[in-house]
Amino acid sequence: MLRLEKRPAPSRAWTAATPVLAVVLTMIAGGIMFALLGKNPFEAIRIIFWDPLFHESFAAYSRPQLLVKAGPLILIAIGLALGFRAGVWNIGAEGQYIMGAIAGASFGLAFYPSESPLIFPGMIIAGALGGWAWSMIPAILKTRFRTNEILVSLLLVYVAEKFLASAAVGFLRNPEGSGFPGSRNLSRIDSMNNPELISGTGMHWGVVMAFIAVIAAYVLLNKHLLGYQIKLAGQAPRAARFAGVNPNRLIVLCMGVSGALAGLAGLFEVSGPAGQISIDFNVGYGFTAIIVAFLGRLHPIGILLAGLLMALTYIGGELAQLMLQIPAPAIQAFQGMLLFFLLAVDVLSTYRIRFKKEGVA
Repeated sequence: MLRLEKRPAPSRAWTAATPVLAVVLTMIAGGIMFALLGKNPFEAIRIIFWDPLFHESFAAYSRPQLLVKAGPLILIAIGLALGFRAGVWNIGAEGQYIMGAIAGASFGLAFYPSESPLIFPGMIIAGALGGWAWSMIPAILKTRFRTNEILVSLLLVYVAEKFLASAAVGFLRNPEGSGFPGSRNLSRIDSMNNPELISGTGMHWGVVMAFIAVIAAYVLLNKHLLGYQIKLAGQAPRAARFAGVNPNRLIVLCMGVSGALAGLAGLFEVSGPAGQISIDFNVGYGFTAIIVAFLGRLHPIGILLAGLLMALTYIGGELAQLMLQIPAPAIQAFQGMLLFFLLAVDVLSTYRIRFKKEGVA
């Protein structure tokens, strides 16, 4: 018989190994799922993880897309990780991402057709404020009325989606779009465009901001008193209070930072790769970033690597759908397996498996 025995302290070896093991188990379980769908599992795994980077027919397109898709995932996940480390559970980054995009696009389009170089910086500030303001709703309700930030932030995602649909067919609809839903294409307006900074790399200002966020979060968590307070609040809330940490202030701070970063991700996406506000603008980056945060062990460098890996599954998944006709829900399930196996295997970092003979107490 098997039983779990709590370790005296979390195992560093297992903590480091669980993300790798989770990826391996995801490949195995995903291969079985693809086989049940009548597809060649080895070919499917190769297309998802290998072909986007090394196949000569796809690499020229796929490699730049790696940064395009990793940028928003990393940016959102960094903000979420700061809150998760402090025990602040913001599950509504998708809504903050949407509201940041709407706020930034609204600011820019309000000055259309001006070509002022100040418009794009203003859009960046508006996008951050839009995400921040949306995150303040669950933060204030949590600190004032002790509501559950998980439920409030999650439910606000659906409110944001309704607001997005209203913007696409209402106040942001392109007046020259023949009645079709959607705003003007911001990527075609020089003063509102988030261009590729180095041709053929996929590097735009959102990717630059993601790298800056990784560096800033690393310095904050390892070199600053606030980073120590964040980690202490998550690991030992009572000790944090005795040390003078104000829990309400920390909730507002962590929710605000994560909301602002999610809003920035939305702004950089709507002014670049997506190009416009549309009914289906949001593609789930806010939810996928939760997987990225945990796959990266809530560590900035880990999140950087996990974001690149998750972006690879996005690109490889699209290739697998095209080449093997694998259904999109199967690819989404494959991505979700990463978090499932990570949480399952993570138990071994705090517990060890013991064999117990039958009849022995």
